[in-house]
Parts: sequence; structure tokens; C-alpha cells
Amino acid sequence: MSGKAKLNIDGTEYELPIIKGSEGETGIDITTLRASTKAITLDNGFMNTGSCQSAITFLNGEKGILRYRGYPIEQLADNSNFLEVSYLLNYGELPSSDQLSKFTNSVKEKAVLPDGVKNIIDQFPKDAHPMGVMAGAMAALSGFYPESLGECSDEMKDDLFCQLLGQAKVIASHFFRRSVGKKTVDPDSSVDYSSDFLQMMFSGDGFKVDEDVARALDVLLILHADHEQNCSASTVRVVGSSQANVFASISAGVSALWGPLHGGANQAVLEMLEAIQNDGGDHKRYLEKAKDKNDPFRLMGFGHRVYKNFDPRATIIKKACDTVLTKLGVKDPLLDIAKGLEEEALKDPYFVDRKLYPNVDFYSGIIYRALGIPTNMFTVMFVLGRLPGWLAQWREMTETKGIKIARPRQIYTGHNERNYVDVKDR
Repeated sequence: MSGKAKLNIDGTEYELPIIKGSEGETGIDITTLRASTKAITLDNGFMNTGSCQSAITFLNGEKGILRYRGYPIEQLADNSNFLEVSYLLNYGELPSSDQLSKFTNSVKEKAVLPDGVKNIIDQFPKDAHPMGVMAGAMAALSGFYPESLGECSDEMKDDLFCQLLGQAKVIASHFFRRSVGKKTVDPDSSVDYSSDFLQMMFSGDGFKVDEDVARALDVLLILHADHEQNCSASTVRVVGSSQANVFASISAGVSALWGPLHGGANQAVLEMLEAIQNDGGDHKRYLEKAKDKNDPFRLMGFGHRVYKNFDPRATIIKKACDTVLTKLGVKDPLLDIAKGLEEEALKDPYFVDRKLYPNVDFYSGIIYRALGIPTNMFTVMFVLGRLPGWLAQWREMTETKGIKIARPRQIYTGHNERNYVDVKDR
């Protein structure tokens, strides 16, 4: 706590504590606001509201900074791997060699789905949206692990963390293989997480995992691993605050991520690029359309709710995109359109003045497309990356003393009291 803020309401002055974060962020603690003043704050979209104190991820949108547990995203993307980053998010520190080996082996050992969950997945139509399948399967897991429905010990939370990291990729690959009429492929404990996922998705017809492509996918998962109190992470915390089990909480996060304004953004980017290609590929004309207030066209993949500078993840993912397309020998015209849009936008005063830079969604869809992942599975890939962040947020929330069930207030704008009128008199 650091100092007091003064609030004047109708001539009466109130003092509210000021909270300082470790990076110097300032927050006004309004915990007692309604009790002492009878007033509440109104903040559409929670753009200025801190819902918790967290030690997991630091994000500074003005400076384009993203750090997991203090480590810059650039260093983690260059030097780490997805499971090591997952360990970091969960435990707060980078693991020793022995700790990482044990953690990795635990994820591999627990990457097994109960037959009952496989049967549930198989009941979905082949053309069902994979996010609905993922949300349903996540919730269904609660029926097979009744011991985890009550209060969880630290050891049980450790097991659930590894279990869900392993099972998520099995759910995704199982439904994908079924949807394209191929036999499912079991996990391979001899390879790394991303290589294993690619094998489970595409084995057959001479498929062989390229080491650099698997590494590029691993980097993409790292970039998505956590992103502070975003819509889906906040959803996981809100649901978890009711003491709902971890499976229900994560399933809720999946559903929140499903929305096109959140996890579905990379799909929207790809659909936009395809529309430009189908209309002749003139990206400059579409940039002009984006600047026209009377034109319904929206430029997807530029700008961000939080970043008011360049998204630090976009620079990293652009390199990964080039690696994947080169390694796979893919000549994707959509990439040329994407690069053209980026090049023109970065020198156009309209976009520069508004700080509308490419974000992480701008290139991720092209990577997934090159890998052969269908468009409707792009958001499922986001789930795989974001899962360790959700689980770390859920764990932190459950271990915070004095946590209360989330219950926002509102400003009522409806009718004042009125009397019931019998139907014959209406």
C-alpha cells in the first residue's frame, strides 16, 4: 500500500488506499467504496478495473512489453520450450534439469484420455466446431476424476496441471482425425510436445515431423501461453471463484476464447486475406477501404486492446512464419498479401498515428494453414497454447487468501416500481 487517493462525492471527501505494483503500476483500492459512499464505479469492458493482484504475467501495452514471471517473452521464445514455460508459469521459477525432466515425463504419462471421453467426442458430428468439442470434452473430464471436484491439495494441482496439458492435445487431435476419416494416433512419449502433437494430427502418407517446423509451433505456443487478465483468463478466474472444479473452469475459458474478438481473431485474419485474394489481391485498395469510415470493411490483425505500441509477439511470430513456409516449401499468396498490408500500413500516417500495428493474430493463421490445420481449428490451437496460463491463473486464484466469489454490481436503468395488471386489462 502506498498513500491515499481522495474522492469527493457531493461535497463529502473520502480516502481510498493506493496500491503499487512491482513494476510501478498504480491502483486505487475501491474494496470499501460502496460500503462507505453508497456509490460504485462503472467501467464498461473493465478497461480500467483491476480484478486481482497477480504475480504471473506483466504486460505494458504502451511500451510493448510482455514478461512471464519477470522473463521477457523474447528471451523465452529464443531459448526456452513450451513445457519449460508451462512449468515457469505454474511454479514461478525456471526448473532445474531434473525438475523439467520430471515435469515433462509427467505430462507425457498423463496424456491419456479415458475411453468414456473418447466415446463422447465420437458422438459429435464430424462437421461440429472443434471448440464446442474441446469445451464439452474438458467439462466431461470432471466425471472421470471425482477426486478433483472438491478441495485440491498441492500435489493434486500439480497432477491436474500436467494431466490437462497432455489431454488437451489428445482431444484436439482425436477429433481432427475423426473429422477427416482417419484412425486416431496415440501420443508418443519419445518426442517433444509439439512434435508429438504434429504426429498425432498428421501421421500417415509418409508424414515426417520437421524439427524446425516443430520448433516454430513450440514458439507459437509459448507466445500464447499467458496474457494477463484477458477475457478467457478472467473467465477462468470468475468461474473458479465459485469453487467450481478445474475442468469446469477451463471449459469456461475455452468457451470465452471461442469468440471472434478473442481467440477467433486469427481465423478472421485468414478469412480477410482470402477475401482480398478472391477480389484480385489489391491490398492497397483494401487499406484505403479500411480508412473509409463509410466502408464496412475492417482490417483484421492490426491493433490490440492492450498494446498501444507494436505487439512484441508479432515480431517473433513473423520469423516463425517465414521458417514454416520455407521448410514446408509453401508458396502462399496470402503471405504476400499479408506482408504487403503490413509494409504499406507501417508507413501510412493513418495507421502510424493510431498505432495500428500487426498483432500476434496477423501471422498465426498463415502458420496453421501451412501446417494443414483447418481454419475452424485455429482457436483450438490457441487453447493448447493458453492452457498453462489458465491453469496458473486458476491455481493462483484458489491459493489467494480471502478470495471472494466474483459478483459485479450494476447501474440499473429500467422501470421504477409499477403494479401488476391483470391480462384482461392490458
